[in-house]
Amino acid sequence: MVPSSQEAEKQMPAEPGQDLELKSWRCLVFYLCFYGFMAQLRPGESFITPYLLGPDKNFTREQVTNEITPVLSYCYLVVLVPVFLLTDYLRYKPVLVLQSLSYISVWLLLLLGRSVPHMQLMELFYSITMAARIAYSSYIFSLVRPARYQRMASYSRAATLLGVFTSSVLGQLLVTVGRVSFSTLNYISLGLLAFSLVLALFLKRPRRSLFFNRDAPVCRGAAPSELDRMNPDAKLGRALLEAWRDWTLVRMLRELGDNLRSPQLRLWSLWWVFNSAAYYLIVYYVHILWNVVHPTTDSTSVYNGGADAASTLLGAITSFSAGFVKVHWALWAKLVIAGVTAAQAALVFLMYSTNNIWLCYVAFVLFRGAYQFLVPIATFQIASSLSKELCALVFGVNTFLATVLKTIITLIVSDKRGLGLPVHSQFPDGRAAGVADVL
Repeated sequence: MVPSSQEAEKQMPAEPGQDLELKSWRCLVFYLCFYGFMAQLRPGESFITPYLLGPDKNFTREQVTNEITPVLSYCYLVVLVPVFLLTDYLRYKPVLVLQSLSYISVWLLLLLGRSVPHMQLMELFYSITMAARIAYSSYIFSLVRPARYQRMASYSRAATLLGVFTSSVLGQLLVTVGRVSFSTLNYISLGLLAFSLVLALFLKRPRRSLFFNRDAPVCRGAAPSELDRMNPDAKLGRALLEAWRDWTLVRMLRELGDNLRSPQLRLWSLWWVFNSAAYYLIVYYVHILWNVVHPTTDSTSVYNGGADAASTLLGAITSFSAGFVKVHWALWAKLVIAGVTAAQAALVFLMYSTNNIWLCYVAFVLFRGAYQFLVPIATFQIASSLSKELCALVFGVNTFLATVLKTIITLIVSDKRGLGLPVHSQFPDGRAAGVADVL
C-alpha cells in the first residue's frame, strides 16, 4: 500500500537546519524566561515602606506619602512614551539592560540615600524600570513565529509571576524565620539584581521589531514621470507626503480612529483606563496604609511579603481561570464589569475602614485577584478584532491615559502641593476612580 502524501511527509525526517533552528529558539526563549524570573527576585521590595519609616532611614509617614511616593507617578508619565519608542527602535535588549541598571540604581539609593531628594531620585529610576517592562513582554515575540505567540506569552508571564511569588516568599521567610534586617534584605536584593544585569548583557539582540525595524517592503514605485524630472521640488514634496502617510505610526492612528466605532473596544478601553489607574494607586500606597493600621518596630511581625505572595498567587489563578470563562461578552460585558468593580470598591472600603491588619491583607489579596481576573478578558476583547501592531498601539494609548489620570489624582490628592491628604483619606479617591467606569 502506498502511503498518502501527508503520511509520507510525517515519515520524512526533519532537515538538520530545521532541528538546529528549533533548538536555537527554544534555548533563547528558555534563557529569556530565566532572565524574567531572576529580574523579579527582589525580596526587599515588599518591605521598602517599613524600611523607609523605620530606624534605618527614619523618614516620616508624611514625607513618604506626600513627597516621595507621588514622584513615581510624575516620572512614569514622563518616561513612558520615550521608553516605549526606544524599546522598539533599539530592539529590546538595550532597554532591558537599562532596566537592570535602573533597578541597581534604585537599591543603591535605598541603601546609601539619606534625604528626601535621594528617595525622589530613587522613584525616578523605579519609574524607568516600570516603563521598561514592555521590553521584556515584547522581546519574546521577536524570537518566534506568530503561530507560537500565545504559548510564548504564557511562558513569559508564568516566569514573571513565578519570580514575583518566589521573591515575596523569600523576603517573608528571611524576615520572619531568619530574622534578617530590612537593610540586609536590600543588600541581598542588590546582589540578585547585579546577577540579572549580567544575564541581560548576554541576551541576543533581535534583528527586527514591531514598528521601526520591520522587514523592508517590496518597492511599489513606478518609473519617474516627465513632470517629476522637470520639477524635482514637486517630486520631493509628494515623496514626503507619501512617506508621512505610509509611516507606520500615522497609518495606525488613522486605523485606530476607525476602530473606535466599536462599542466593545470603547467599553474595555474605558475599563482599562479607569480601573488600571485605581489599581496602581492602591498598589502604590497600600504598604503605607498597612503601616498605619499596624505600626510596629518589630520587623518579624510585618507580613507584607506574605500578602504580596498570596495576591500574586491568587492573581495567577484568576488570570488563568479567566481563559476558561465562556460568556457572550457583547451581552454580559457591562454586567460583569459592574459586578467585579463593585466588589473591588467594597474591598477598598474594607481596607480603608478596618483596624485589623489581617482583614486589610485579605482585602488587598482579593482586590488584586479581581483585577487580574479581568485583565486577560479585556486583553482578548480588545485584541480579537485588531492587528498585532494596532493592538500594541491601543494598549499603549490605554496605559498612557491611565497614567495621566493616575498622575492628576496624585497631584490633587497626595502631593503636598495639592491637598496633601494622609493615606487613609486617599483610599476613597482610589475607589472612586475605579467605580467611574461602571457609571
